[in-house]
Amino acid sequence: MNELLADVETEESVEMGSHNHAMVQTNLGFLLKRLGKYSVFTELSLDSSGIDLKQFNVRDEVKPDLCLYAKRSLSRPFDILKMAEMPFLAVEILSPRQGVQDILEKFAAYFVLGVKSCWLVDPITAIVAVYSALDQHKIYSDGEVIDETLDIRLPFAEIFE
Repeated sequence: MNELLADVETEESVEMGSHNHAMVQTNLGFLLKRLGKYSVFTELSLDSSGIDLKQFNVRDEVKPDLCLYAKRSLSRPFDILKMAEMPFLAVEILSPRQGVQDILEKFAAYFVLGVKSCWLVDPITAIVAVYSALDQHKIYSDGEVIDETLDIRLPFAEIFE
């Protein structure tokens, strides 16, 4: 019984939001939406049934902090619980109880699923790493964040303000 409680506490603490994470997530969502050509989603479940997530050390669901699709409207009359169509961009924001290795394993799954670009954002060190593949990335710490794959430019300072 104690082991079960420990597992539940551990999982809950990993999912717990933080001030910095929430602020950066909101700022990035606003900046990406302001571009005008995309729909921005937070915590959207992606359908990963086509791959075995265990090979990537990823839990049973992939749900980026933010993801980007071509502009779209609400899904009516029925909602979509897991998106079969993959986003152009998946953004993961480092949380206090999360390691870079965890995020890179998710990126491996995202790329296999067909996501074109992945961003790793660290609120503590104020960096954005833009990945076009697991072994190809650029790190930004000022100026503009540039995603050449998607032709996106965002003002770096506004992400972390």
